Amino acid sequence: MSLDSSIERTIKLVTLKNALEYDGKAKLEAVISKTMASRPDLRTNIKVIIPEIKRLLDQVNSLAISEQKTLLQEISPPAVEPEKQVEKFSGLPELHGAELGKVVTRFPPEPNGYPHIGHAKAAIIDEEYAKMYNGKLILRFDDTNPLNERVEYYDAIKEGIEWLGIKPAIIKNTSDDIFILQDYGKKLVTSRGAYVCRCDQKTIQMLRSKGLECACRMDNNSYEQALVEMFAGSFEPNEATIRFRGDMTSLNSAMRDPTLFRIIDGDHPVLGTKVRVYPTYDFAAPLEDSLDGVTHAMRTKEYELRNELYNAVLERLHLRKPVVSEFSRLEFEGLPVSKRRIKPLIENGSLSGWDDPRLPTLIALKRRGFLPEAIRKFVLSLGWTLAEAKPPFESLEAFNRKNLDEHSMRLFFVRDPIELRIKNANPVSVELRNHPSSNLGSRSVRVNDTVYIARSDADRLSEGSTIRLMELYNVKITKVELAQDIGRIYADMISTNLTHSIQKIQWVAYDDKLPYKIIIPKKLFSNDKFNSNSLEIASGYAESFVSNLRLHSSVQFVRYGFCRIDNSQQAVFTHR
Repeated sequence: MSLDSSIERTIKLVTLKNALEYDGKAKLEAVISKTMASRPDLRTNIKVIIPEIKRLLDQVNSLAISEQKTLLQEISPPAVEPEKQVEKFSGLPELHGAELGKVVTRFPPEPNGYPHIGHAKAAIIDEEYAKMYNGKLILRFDDTNPLNERVEYYDAIKEGIEWLGIKPAIIKNTSDDIFILQDYGKKLVTSRGAYVCRCDQKTIQMLRSKGLECACRMDNNSYEQALVEMFAGSFEPNEATIRFRGDMTSLNSAMRDPTLFRIIDGDHPVLGTKVRVYPTYDFAAPLEDSLDGVTHAMRTKEYELRNELYNAVLERLHLRKPVVSEFSRLEFEGLPVSKRRIKPLIENGSLSGWDDPRLPTLIALKRRGFLPEAIRKFVLSLGWTLAEAKPPFESLEAFNRKNLDEHSMRLFFVRDPIELRIKNANPVSVELRNHPSSNLGSRSVRVNDTVYIARSDADRLSEGSTIRLMELYNVKITKVELAQDIGRIYADMISTNLTHSIQKIQWVAYDDKLPYKIIIPKKLFSNDKFNSNSLEIASGYAESFVSNLRLHSSVQFVRYGFCRIDNSQQAVFTHR
């Protein structure tokens, strides 16, 4: 077959873009799926088109990356000018076909757990685009599986979105439209765009893997009767499903007659027990997007191969198709966002709850001391990308540090405290500034002849060494008595003059000490296994002034790091 110029241009464009996303090597299934999504008219000739796609893919993959970029620029110049788009749209490229005042985006989380950093990325991008084009954002709960969903999770998602500063124009549930969706499902079956399948799940999986049709698909006489029985409650869960009439020979496995409706017995948080037949995401998402007026449906790259199905469902029902695009997921190394991995750890007590500071959930990041404005800036700094990369957690910390610094009081905390007795030190009241540059006031501390210093500092001292007790005076060590579980150091006060060349350490006065703990979260997973040492507790003394700070406020313990006040005698470590 010889391709006309427009078809060949489409395939080359899709192939080149895909190749540049994967270090110069395009992926066949992704190219086929995107080509079919771009040119639905080619589906009737897919068996003829696929060899041509393979031929062009081999040509593109044989080129050097520099040659691929040059060729892409020749075919479609705007595709290789992301820098200009980034400058104009703060890290986000223009939306294809967007009109000012008419853009509608949606954020559709399933209420089956607490929102995490990945949800934050999606919601922020959706809202940014809505604001960019003076449009609106819909928060839509994808609640079509009563076995997974709880009222607690709806509330948690709303609270997380509100904390991020995101303000949807509309808040709704997919379940609000359950009977509308069921009617469209029935219509799809009666129009032979789908069928009721009585096969068991093992048989379905086997036939799909082999690309073979089942007997239910070929039985045209029982369609309507089986449909009536399914919605009348004649079947039990897993006894019948509604499957899309796709293409069982398609290289895109998403098109091999996927399930669109299934029977679930469960108490739904909104619907109770009055509904048993629920749509899957593959049916509900395109229908809801079209019916809600969504113009641009953005979702993570894991759905890329399902775009062909998304569009095919809407075409069969003659409904409007939104523009669909994908971006990469966001998670950090050692901090998985998958509820499948998080829930068991909460249930078996390995984690204290969804707000455990080791987690990447929004409620945990909030408890840890991360600010919503820092999360937004971090997300936008990543721009729009399909590359599956896990940014370093330190990148988020850097944005957060800038936001915390000028608003956090500086106080002293000494971990594993060691007593330091200072000879010839007269009692004195020292005025300490709460921040070196911001106007956060000051505090007065009464100091006698004994203070506490951190064990890590004490371990480095020896007789004759000199140190500066910060904002107080210099002392010379005269004797060191350190045992594993207890210790004491003796020193002489030698000067109140600041000497820049000697070590400066924090301290806590004997009469001003407050027993204090700091929870230190570490990577939750190491080498893909749960890290049983992922939570550390640092015990010591803090200045009593810390008890004056508001609950949940941030503080910087000097030479230790930023922390968030968890209760009157405990803080959670944020970062250095």
